[in-house]
Amino acid sequence: MLTKKEMPLCPVATTVSLIGSKWKLLIMRNLFIRPWRFNELHRNLEGISQKVLTDSLRSMESDGLIIRTAYPEVPPRVEYALSELGKSMHPIFDSMEQWGISYQKNYKQTHE
Repeated sequence: MLTKKEMPLCPVATTVSLIGSKWKLLIMRNLFIRPWRFNELHRNLEGISQKVLTDSLRSMESDGLIIRTAYPEVPPRVEYALSELGKSMHPIFDSMEQWGISYQKNYKQTHE
């Protein structure tokens, strides 16, 4: 998790530093639906490498956006879910979705 000294002064830059990568945004999109296991995420996020997924999940966990739950089973089962902090970003994703819908609709009309 970033310390106050490490955080950018600009609040937008702070948000971008936490979720600004393509993969983090798509991971969060999935986690708004339900908790996911690593292999489920890897299969669903076409094009992401295991290393990038692992690094992204570790970073998001460190930043307090997601919770990693390891179940004491054989074989081991690990699930990733949004934390309360991660869930608080839902309005940002709703706005992004609405903007994307509007863009797709208007772009198609003006560029066909």
